[in-house]
Amino acid sequence: MLDRLNEVEKEIQSAGITNKSELEEYRVKYLSRKGIISVFFDELKNVDKSEKPLVGKKLNDLKKLAESLYEQKNAEFEKQASQVKTETDLSLPGRSSSTGREHILIQTLNDFCSIFKEIGFKVTLGPEIEDEFHNFDALNTPDYHPSRDIQDTFYVFNKYDNEKKYLLRTHTSPVQVRTMLKYKPPVRIISPGKVYRNETVTMKNYFTFHQIEGLYVDTNVSFKDLRGVLNYFVRRYFGENTKTSFRPTFFPFTEPSAELHLSCFICKGKGCRTCKNTGWIELGGCGMVDPNVFRNVGYDSEKYSGYAFGFGTERLAMMKYGVGDIRIFYQNDVRFLNQF
Repeated sequence: MLDRLNEVEKEIQSAGITNKSELEEYRVKYLSRKGIISVFFDELKNVDKSEKPLVGKKLNDLKKLAESLYEQKNAEFEKQASQVKTETDLSLPGRSSSTGREHILIQTLNDFCSIFKEIGFKVTLGPEIEDEFHNFDALNTPDYHPSRDIQDTFYVFNKYDNEKKYLLRTHTSPVQVRTMLKYKPPVRIISPGKVYRNETVTMKNYFTFHQIEGLYVDTNVSFKDLRGVLNYFVRRYFGENTKTSFRPTFFPFTEPSAELHLSCFICKGKGCRTCKNTGWIELGGCGMVDPNVFRNVGYDSEKYSGYAFGFGTERLAMMKYGVGDIRIFYQNDVRFLNQF
């Protein structure tokens, strides 16, 4: 066996390894689990006891020699690879960087807030998970109203409170209720935020969207004040030549109530696809705060009066920027978002 070990030793010493591929072949041949040196260790048990110490020492020296040569050559090749200079291809396009920006819906909400701040409104926020009192009861919404149905509202189970029903707020009006419960008049606020409705997703409807609502309570507040504020907002946001129209309707929390319509800014009132050839576009709801709402929050309805209004952010953004599908706001398509 010593003769065979001497022959292998000479092979290792004369091994001409010039690249990584040859080095891997060397490792497999001599140092792998099925390599020559491993086979010698397996055969060591068959060597005569008198020769085993000498053969064992020779075998260990051979293994060290093989490993030393492998590590030396591997280090050489690694060093050579690190010293290779990568040529720059000057024909490649340069690397571009992009900066973050606000989502178009957040931009729109901020624009709304800026306009209303100009005329004295304060921005007030509230929780997105509400109880029935703040979302329905305090706003004069009766138990039989369809908006309370599970088909229209997302209810939330609370294992810590079985006496109250919780839900994802269906509008930002609960912020107005919380504000009136906390502060005495005069109150002049706007409440922007995300709301939720259990609706079928279509091009014009989504199960979550953004609203901005306003509230003003003081003595001697009239519908004329409401018209003045909304006219100011519409003309600041859509242009000085935009006309408005107030049409009677019904809301549980305002009386009288109205729908705010504005002249189509695309066709200038002549009639087009956007306004369904009417020349007018519905913007949102508004009205004078119902006395029952004041009584629910502890305000003297004989002394104070007020108005409230609200409209959807997505709807206005779709109209102003010509977006035909509400779902695209939530798809995070960079090609769409980079336009704003």
